[in-house]
Amino acid sequence: MWKKSVHSLLFFVLAVTVVLSGCASSSSNGEKEPSSSSQEASGDGKLAPYEITIAFWGPDQRDLGLVEQEISKITKEKINATVKLKRIEAAAWTQQKVLMFSGNEKLDLVFTGEDQYISEVAQKKLLPIDDLLQSHGQDILAAFDPDVLAAAKIDGKIYGVPTIRDFAAYPTILMRTDWLKESNMDVSQVKTIEDLEPIFECVKKKHPEANMLGKASGGGSIAYPLLQTTIDPLGDMIGVLTDPNQLKVVNLYESEEYAKFIGVIRQWFLAGYIPKDIATTSQTGRDYIKANIGFATPNKGKPGITTQTGAWAGKELTEVALAPPKMNTLTIMNAMLAIAAKSKNPERAMMFLNLLYSDKQIINLLDWGIEGKHYQVKEDGTIDFPSGVDATNSGYNMRQGWMFGNQLLSYPWSTDSPDIWKQMEAFNQSAEKSAALGFTYNSEPVKTELAAIQNVVQQYSKALETGTLDPDVYLPKFNAALKSAGIDKVIAEKQRQLDAWAASNK
Repeated sequence: MWKKSVHSLLFFVLAVTVVLSGCASSSSNGEKEPSSSSQEASGDGKLAPYEITIAFWGPDQRDLGLVEQEISKITKEKINATVKLKRIEAAAWTQQKVLMFSGNEKLDLVFTGEDQYISEVAQKKLLPIDDLLQSHGQDILAAFDPDVLAAAKIDGKIYGVPTIRDFAAYPTILMRTDWLKESNMDVSQVKTIEDLEPIFECVKKKHPEANMLGKASGGGSIAYPLLQTTIDPLGDMIGVLTDPNQLKVVNLYESEEYAKFIGVIRQWFLAGYIPKDIATTSQTGRDYIKANIGFATPNKGKPGITTQTGAWAGKELTEVALAPPKMNTLTIMNAMLAIAAKSKNPERAMMFLNLLYSDKQIINLLDWGIEGKHYQVKEDGTIDFPSGVDATNSGYNMRQGWMFGNQLLSYPWSTDSPDIWKQMEAFNQSAEKSAALGFTYNSEPVKTELAAIQNVVQQYSKALETGTLDPDVYLPKFNAALKSAGIDKVIAEKQRQLDAWAASNK
């Protein structure tokens, strides 16, 4: 999944007014709507030729141009359009997006999500697409639970379509199966993080030099993915619902849930289960497992997470789920596709967007490349590299299917179950929906306080959430600093907005 935007950047960007040019006119409420000239019909009523530019981030692919040509063959026939795949390096993505939106560069569809989506809507960089969905997005509407699609609304309008993937998550710990078997450990009764202690203790005796647990991401902490999938973070974790069934905004860092998590992790740190440099290293739990010096890693759970992570790390893994799956606005808005306000033909952009939720050929081209060249289909319906091709020499091996439309239309990779997408669909349908599903928070009224709060969070949270700092000493200092920075004002503002949202949705 894509990485979190840096919140301090969001606050800066929200303060900037960007003037967009294009062929859209302003409606009475100030929103840009497509003009009639963008229909671009030819004299005989047929669609005029058009090139659709879609921008996204990802690693360099030698055969991207070949994939682009194959997709264009399909779109030329169906909507008389060709497609330009504009790939940008992940490290340059945020900066390049700003330049694409403000410059003269052509742009129709763009990948977005989370904080970037909210800020891009606020700056009118994205087009409201409710009418376009009705006129040219019937396959999109048919593919979604209405509640899920509605979660993308900001001030009552839809500006982006979530990609169809895992719309929920649960806290999970992934552990090496071979070391569990070696220690005769049964994890079937593990229900809480406290239950992991005897497992770590037993495995550590057999592998004293190994790290029992690492981080889920290089810049993150141990507790973060477990906490985030237990609560509703309401976008930024500054004011959350510890009970997603109740619309009561609280300070996460003052909650019993937070104190419990960091208290247990501190015990693990003192016991030697966690490496001493955990707060500063970029190494993750997956890295430790891959290097044969690690046992377990925390993660956000979803169907396929065990086999996918295990394939990357080169080890068979066993999963321990610590709570049922939960769905909230953030899990849905993680990855989205939107039409740029500067698009010269929003109707054609929507036609292509609609195909990304209905056309299996296009989805598999984007996800896996060209059949026979970049992948081959096996008897069980999964796919793998063709003979003589592997991850090191394939010309197209991006593996970002969660980024493009309906991932459930793509072939499963050979390391996944053949019915992985049926599992994913059932997973999404069974997830517990937060009472605040669809609520989007406007941070503008408290942006000054949030900037100060983020500095405090950066100072304390990672060290506390990796066990490095003693919570008995530093958690009170953390909360005192948060209060001085204005967290009570932020929570009150978020509660006010949430109450207003709830009242308007009765």
